[in-house]
Amino acid sequence: MTEILRGSMISASLIIAIGAQNLFVLKQGLLKNHIFFVAGICFICDFTLMAIGIWGVGAFISRNPIITDVLAILGALFLIWYGFNACKSAIQGNSTMQIDSTQQQKNALTKVILSTLAVTLLNPHVYLDTIVIVGGIAGTLSTEQKWAFLIGAVCVSFIWFFGIGYGARLLIPLFKQKRMWVILDSIVGVVMFYIAYRLIFYVIYGS
Repeated sequence: MTEILRGSMISASLIIAIGAQNLFVLKQGLLKNHIFFVAGICFICDFTLMAIGIWGVGAFISRNPIITDVLAILGALFLIWYGFNACKSAIQGNSTMQIDSTQQQKNALTKVILSTLAVTLLNPHVYLDTIVIVGGIAGTLSTEQKWAFLIGAVCVSFIWFFGIGYGARLLIPLFKQKRMWVILDSIVGVVMFYIAYRLIFYVIYGS
């Protein structure tokens, strides 16, 4: 039980922060845009990466500067593109509350799945949090303790992503005002550009 609580607290301290992934999930929740798949993909990625980190299989990622630099560059390019679209949406005020047709929904599902994977896996910070930090903390634990630690960590991940995904619907009345979408898109754009800047800074200066 102690390790379950420890894993929960560490996971919560890492995951509950304003970042690209959380803002993405929040916006999809507000749009009611395939949120089950969005939250599910985020959770599965978290579970997989935490398990890799805790069991030490992915330790080489944190030790290989080439891999981390490539991930950082890809992540920065994606975030710049996503931030540009968010700012464009804020200027034009063209965010919508729902997708109109069945064909659009089919296309949107593929797009949302790919975007969710990109916003999750092209961000090197996710590997730092899950593989390096979580894995490093759990590295000294026994096998039984590692399982307990992992259970605690992934439970928080599950609750958080599905919570903000479906909980975002409570904010829908507020977001019926066009200006709220402009504000959200503006925040998303700024955060994406800032994270991209930090990734480029990391590649150039190594910190």
